[in-house]
Amino acid sequence: MSLVPDVLRNLFRRRATIMYPEERREPPESLRGKLRFERSKCIGCRLCWRVCPASAIEIVKGERGFRPVFHIYRCIYCYLCVEVCPVKAIKPTKDYENVVLRKEDLVVR
Repeated sequence: MSLVPDVLRNLFRRRATIMYPEERREPPESLRGKLRFERSKCIGCRLCWRVCPASAIEIVKGERGFRPVFHIYRCIYCYLCVEVCPVKAIKPTKDYENVVLRKEDLVVR
């Protein structure tokens, strides 16, 4: 098998890769990005903790009752916690960059 036909065919096609992070593409509309948690809205109902299939949410006792701690490195981005939150304290974002050096940096307290 010769690679010459493939090389010639792809020579004039648009390149598939980009020079990330200098060049960025818009994420698709269906992308499920990181979660944003608004602590001031949380009422401590623990529904998010109950519904999370990946055990990415831990409940801790705080000064105002119970509050969630999100372990983003465990999250499977199912957004069940977003749907179940009665006060909309958990919101989806389009931010998909989860690059950190330490696992602890992916914990939202």
